[in-house]
Amino acid sequence: MSGKERRAFIIQMLKNSKEPVTGQELAEKTDVSRQVIVTDVALLKTANEPIIATNRGYLYFQEQTSEQLYRKVIACNHTPEQTKDELEIIVDCGVTVTDVTVEHPIYGELTGSLRIASRYDVEQFITSLQKFDAPLLSVLTGGVHLHTLEADSLDKINAACEALKEANYLCSEFK
Repeated sequence: MSGKERRAFIIQMLKNSKEPVTGQELAEKTDVSRQVIVTDVALLKTANEPIIATNRGYLYFQEQTSEQLYRKVIACNHTPEQTKDELEIIVDCGVTVTDVTVEHPIYGELTGSLRIASRYDVEQFITSLQKFDAPLLSVLTGGVHLHTLEADSLDKINAACEALKEANYLCSEFK
């Protein structure tokens, strides 16, 4: 399979999957190394393919056409040990945490894609953190971070914000 054919295969596989697809899985299906897949995904991104890398694998971002999605950016502050609780509060309200952003003094804005929409996703995220002994981005900013929230109603986002406020995790929210 040529590089062009492999990249077309990667796009098709991601488009057809509702769940993230790991680099290892793509490598096995195309009989190349995971590093080749990483390079292919980078090339696809430079060609404006909307591929998102998450801790669970790659996703092809497809706009929802059947329903309108609402978004809100919120600022939170908590300890690393409170991360699971924060995420569970959000997803229990029917809200997806699309990303996390911190403001780094040298690099500026650093954003990590999350796409966490359920308690299962929260558990997978926490397990990955532990497995790789990876620090949270918010460690760089003393716990302060932004999340982009997404839901099919503003009521769900507002409920998540209220619950975060009650837990003392919410700093502020932006339109």
